[in-house]
Amino acid sequence: MPYLLHIDSTAFDSTSISRQVAASFRDAWTGDVVYRDLAVTPAPHITAAGVSARLSDRAGHTPEQTAAQLIQDELIDEFRGASAYLFTVPMYNYTMPSVFKAWLDQVVVVGRTIAMPEGPPAAGRPAVIVSARGGSYEPGVPNYGMDHLFPTLETAMGPKTLGLTIHAIKPELTLAPVVPAMAALIDLNTASVAASHEEARRLARLLAA
Repeated sequence: MPYLLHIDSTAFDSTSISRQVAASFRDAWTGDVVYRDLAVTPAPHITAAGVSARLSDRAGHTPEQTAAQLIQDELIDEFRGASAYLFTVPMYNYTMPSVFKAWLDQVVVVGRTIAMPEGPPAAGRPAVIVSARGGSYEPGVPNYGMDHLFPTLETAMGPKTLGLTIHAIKPELTLAPVVPAMAALIDLNTASVAASHEEARRLARLLAA
């Protein structure tokens, strides 16, 4: 049966704004969910055995290649079986958490999830990315252009690769309540987080329907 695949990559517990906004999405979602918390059970980083296993006949695999292939098969089957996706990917040092990059490297495989003659198997499926960030990186602000998270995800997961239709939710200025120099931005942070929760609930109702 189709399900929502929720991949969580934040290192923090329930205090994480990304987790909290994703929880609002989950609360409004009415279908089945498969959940993977990469902070608890991280996907291993890709290895030479994992790459070579993709390019060779399984019958001749070494034990290391066989073990690496089993991990890829599990993650790819889980990805391909979903009808929608929720990715909790906070911004760490201007890009994604390393555990999420490790998961991507296991799943983005030519001939299985991308670069297939008939198109990627997940083409057109919706993906909601919740990404809290300590500052703001939108047009018109001093840090514009320093967000290296969404451009990467849109390239790796968007229409030309995995084929996903991406919906972004970006709670901003999350450091304002804890960094004295950002205290003047607390109201903007509060408004951004509230709007993110509402957008998460709206998208969940829309996509579940």
